[in-house]
Amino acid sequence: MSTYRGIRQAFRVLNHSFMISVFRSGLGAWVVSPWAGYIMVLTTIGHRTGRLRHTPVNYALIDGDVCCIAGFGSVVHWARNLAAVPEAEVQLPAGRFWGRVQTVTDDQERLRIGRQILKNAGFAGFFFGFSPFTTSDEQLGRGIAGVPVYRIRPSRAISAVFDPGAAGWIGSTLVWIVVLALVVAVLIH
Repeated sequence: MSTYRGIRQAFRVLNHSFMISVFRSGLGAWVVSPWAGYIMVLTTIGHRTGRLRHTPVNYALIDGDVCCIAGFGSVVHWARNLAAVPEAEVQLPAGRFWGRVQTVTDDQERLRIGRQILKNAGFAGFFFGFSPFTTSDEQLGRGIAGVPVYRIRPSRAISAVFDPGAAGWIGSTLVWIVVLALVVAVLIH
């Protein structure tokens, strides 16, 4: 039990001290990979406070929806928030949207979605004690029993860093200036 608490605490520190800041700055695409995992920031409405709460979670894109899993179970605050208010903002590495959240209850759908999310989770996908790539459906079903699996359907788009009116143009403009300067330098010499 103390190992579970320790892992959960380590993720909490990493998530709040690093991941949320990286995504807010528009650099989320630079920290996701097959090894580190594909991560989004889920913003829920606090079930007690009504304030927005940000949590990085692993995800999968399935059938036009974004899906995620509450790996530590329904005790985590963001799962409680979704139980009270089933809508959230999803910030993917390349954009954001506001969506309606459904808890997946069909066993076959839970297995299909859960397996894909754990495959996308990089090293964290192995924390259930098995490989999501090779484990049987039975073992996977036992591993994610009691763990909420969510499907988020986009309901409205939200502008992202590189959309009109956002600040992403500053970085891309600087890149273009450097590229043009290099081209001019090569042409002059």
